[in-house]
Amino acid sequence: MKINTTSNLFFLLFITLVSAQMQNPKDIPFDWKTDITKHSVDLSEIQIVLPKGSFPTLDFPKFVGKEAGLSMFFAKEPVIAIEIDGKAKAYSLNILTMHEISNDTLSNIPILVTYCPLCNSGIVYHRKLEYNGKENVMEFEPSGMLRNSDMVMLDRNTETLWQQLMGVAIVGELDKKELDILPSLIISIEEFFNRYPQGELLSKHTGYAENEKHYGQNPYKNYDNINSKPYERFFDSDKIDKRLPPMERIVDIENNGQYKVYTLSDIKEFGVINDTFQKKKVVLFHQSGTVSVLDQENISESKDIGTIAVYNRMLDGEKIVFKRTKGVFKDKKTKSSWDITGYCYEGELKGKQLKIEPHSNHFAFAWLAFYPDTEIYKNNM
Repeated sequence: MKINTTSNLFFLLFITLVSAQMQNPKDIPFDWKTDITKHSVDLSEIQIVLPKGSFPTLDFPKFVGKEAGLSMFFAKEPVIAIEIDGKAKAYSLNILTMHEISNDTLSNIPILVTYCPLCNSGIVYHRKLEYNGKENVMEFEPSGMLRNSDMVMLDRNTETLWQQLMGVAIVGELDKKELDILPSLIISIEEFFNRYPQGELLSKHTGYAENEKHYGQNPYKNYDNINSKPYERFFDSDKIDKRLPPMERIVDIENNGQYKVYTLSDIKEFGVINDTFQKKKVVLFHQSGTVSVLDQENISESKDIGTIAVYNRMLDGEKIVFKRTKGVFKDKKTKSSWDITGYCYEGELKGKQLKIEPHSNHFAFAWLAFYPDTEIYKNNM
């Protein structure tokens, strides 16, 4: 018994020493049960910002339909929208700013909806993960830690730490495990209900009274000014990649472990970008009508940054080329009309749906910190 007690004391001392490698400027007690002896990143890159449990997650939240949703929110408010097997849900980025994570289900698929406002990273993952010889449904919450200014998530199953922007476990029992990304779009509430009139929208009645009072407000006023920099207390300005302005909005695509990004500035200028990345045929659409949640204090007064959507432009085995004519997306061959969600609503191809190319939205500084070898789209027009 004495040996066990001594062993436990040594182990606790070891854990204390290892956790001390993390940045902890506020000297927050290490209350996480994470096995920090297993890690694939330098622990000194992780910053403990808030105590464990500081963020209330949205676990299986309530939703409203079109009529209630359009009266509860304003039409240009951005949401993360996801559709599976004909059913669609949307989650307000503004509400997610206060909670950062929602554990939910859609068409019986367990999904993880995430948003890190410091990096403007909105991504949806599959919550099923195989380990220890079986398939497990994971539940997540914000850990209270950051790395490169990006949220570090915590799974409640093993208290492993995960990088939100990458979907990869970085410290703990499940180190190096990866979550599968689920295709999603960041569009306006109006665009969501135009495409999915039977869709469901995350309700403002989340059950967190203190948070509910602040929905519609932005705690990061003027944060997304393209001439600004990320908060230096969370990101070393010396690490900023000089190839793009740090607060430039970008979207990324992946093929065979390689990445390419496109800036909002380029996509907005041309409206449509037809491109090929390592034989993958993609098209990017931009349309005005969606505001930033990181601009003005009252988000309804924020600037219109529009919507970026990315699709695979192979349809029924044929490569499609798109253009924007008088604000309408059209394919050059049939001149059919398409909306921002990749749905053809008029013309020869009416009823066809482009496949969403898995992508996510970020600020350039954050993405390039994690993926410095990323190719950056250059306009050759």
